[in-house]
Amino acid sequence: MKRTHTTLAMLSLVGLSLAAIPAVEAQAAPAAPATAPAKKGHKKAAATNAAPAPADQGAGGSKTVTATGRRDPFLPLVNESKPGGPPLPPGKAGLVVSTVHIDGTVRSPEGMLAVVSNPDQRVYFLREGDRLYDGDVEKIGLDGVTFKENSKDAFGKPVEKLVTKRIYPSAGEQQ
Repeated sequence: MKRTHTTLAMLSLVGLSLAAIPAVEAQAAPAAPATAPAKKGHKKAAATNAAPAPADQGAGGSKTVTATGRRDPFLPLVNESKPGGPPLPPGKAGLVVSTVHIDGTVRSPEGMLAVVSNPDQRVYFLREGDRLYDGDVEKIGLDGVTFKENSKDAFGKPVEKLVTKRIYPSAGEQQ
């Protein structure tokens, strides 16, 4: 009698634990997509996961998070688009002093010329007094170019500074 009672108690305990497993799995499992068919015996779990997670929109309007709430593994981690902001004007007026590279200088009968290139490898010829996007060409020498860069400080006050870029920068000098 005692043995039958213990066997019945064990069987009922095993039966209860087997009945509780699908509920525990449903809580631990990530949300399934709404279009996935529900498994047999998991009707309650399928009903709770029916609402898809909102998808975040990344740069360019592509989805970065799927309906399951996970990141799409096939999208690049690094944003490949160029930094935002208004487009720069064409020609010399679109050159930014900090991104200009000095390729050389030339002495001509009309004065000195500077051969410069932008990050897109387009070449421009500058003369003293030419206006750039954020400054002016102050002086052109045989070893480099001096620009007067116009910028603003943290409080919005206009600041002018002289920036000298050399053809062959010396050790420790930034180009």
